[in-house]
Amino acid sequence: MTKKEIVKTISEEIGMTQLKTKEIVQKTFDAIVETLVDERRIELRNFGVFEVKKRAARKARNPRTGQRVDVPEKYVVTFKPGKEMEEKVRQLELREAAAAAAAAQRAAASSLPTPEASPSPIHSQPPSQPFGNTGYPGSGN
Repeated sequence: MTKKEIVKTISEEIGMTQLKTKEIVQKTFDAIVETLVDERRIELRNFGVFEVKKRAARKARNPRTGQRVDVPEKYVVTFKPGKEMEEKVRQLELREAAAAAAAAQRAAASSLPTPEASPSPIHSQPPSQPFGNTGYPGSGN
């Protein structure tokens, strides 16, 4: 989803113009960035925590050449989702697992032969000997 789509959705839900909604959304994003730069941490209850952390310098390897490369230290933004977001994502995981299981079950059921496709035992080839003449001892044959 893009910022434009977020703006459109919000403006439709609250009945505000897209222009005014876009301004509010942008101001919110700007405030988050400013707070991260100034305070290095912003906690949004029921959403999550953004934090600026320093990543240490390290040695890496160029995947194309295999040559070792020095990567300098740098600041990165991390995000830790809140409990509410974690739970909703976990529910998504469970729904997808259930849908995959149902699809696998449908696929397995559709691969079983149908009664029309397999010959019925009643209509199979007649026995090589007539009934009563089985050739077993004591059967009279």
